[in-house]
Amino acid sequence: MTDYVGLTWDHPRGRNALEAAAPRLTGLTGTDTLRWEVQPLEGFESAAIADLARRYDVLVLDHPHLGDALAADCLHPIDGLLPPEVVQRLERGAVGASVRSYRFGSHLWALPLDAATQVSARRPDTVPDAPTSWDQAIAVAGTARVAMSLAGPHAFLTFCSIAVSLGGEYAGAIFERRTAQHALQIMTDLSANLPAGTEHLNPIGLLDRMRTAGDIDYLPLVYGYVNYSSRTLSFGPPPMARRIGSTIGGTGMALTRRSRPSPALLDHVLWLLDEHTQRTFIPTHDGQPSSRAAWSDPAVDAAAHGFYGATRATMEAAWVRPRFAGYVPAQSQASAIVRSVVLGGRSASEALDELEELFAHQPEAS
Repeated sequence: MTDYVGLTWDHPRGRNALEAAAPRLTGLTGTDTLRWEVQPLEGFESAAIADLARRYDVLVLDHPHLGDALAADCLHPIDGLLPPEVVQRLERGAVGASVRSYRFGSHLWALPLDAATQVSARRPDTVPDAPTSWDQAIAVAGTARVAMSLAGPHAFLTFCSIAVSLGGEYAGAIFERRTAQHALQIMTDLSANLPAGTEHLNPIGLLDRMRTAGDIDYLPLVYGYVNYSSRTLSFGPPPMARRIGSTIGGTGMALTRRSRPSPALLDHVLWLLDEHTQRTFIPTHDGQPSSRAAWSDPAVDAAAHGFYGATRATMEAAWVRPRFAGYVPAQSQASAIVRSVVLGGRSASEALDELEELFAHQPEAS
């Protein structure tokens, strides 16, 4: 008998499907169990991966943790546990870079249970038409209540997405100076009249407040959560300039070195990623699938009030962050620097000097 313990994040999208499916593993073997524990979104975004890997067999993680995980040698390479044809099938069937984001070095280190990226969210009663350009978004900010995703790492992720949309290329030392300055100016203009306290809210908090308090009309860039899609809250593509700019998120399921994955556990993981499961079980248990088959299924889309159809092109084009060891704390530092410009009035030039210094000696994404 093997008692596996997994860690996921504490939101219906992160836990409900995993908890509901867990008894299936025991049904396969009659002995093995899988128990899920949870951590808040902030822990998921910033917790030390090596620490968690010592305590859990299965980890739901974000791809920027991979550099630290490899440095600590705390994960099993997934492609060492599964046949190559299975890995290739999963990669072909995943929406956007959902699988590719978990490739680092010469191996695949996690499988995407969940796919997400930054999109826009609006209340159609107050913002009938989604802005398609940054100029339009800034104009809307002059007449409607616009909030920005700035808490935790999200100020930096918003900055990166806007820079990418402007045609910027990440090259180790952040983005080209002119593009980076333009991105900061757009963020500053959009943040001129933020609803009070929204700068401290993570994406879940922003969408909760948008749905319940009704004092946010539009979010130009926020991680999409199908759970909030409704007749009164619509998701769609973010504003763009030269191309779609969005930074991929989502979650991957990794197996730690502490675990001894049984054939039944691997079967269970593959069942969670099976196209049929992704189109049926995952959406009906509050999940946000990673399978392209689910994202393009009309019935799944209709049940989600058009969330998948409205955001799929953004998901397919989403940018993959760097994954070097130490990226996660660097991302937090970078976010504080971006906030110092957007909210604190700091000189963009001085802040960009600091950002460039922060990333200057880091390897590029690989």
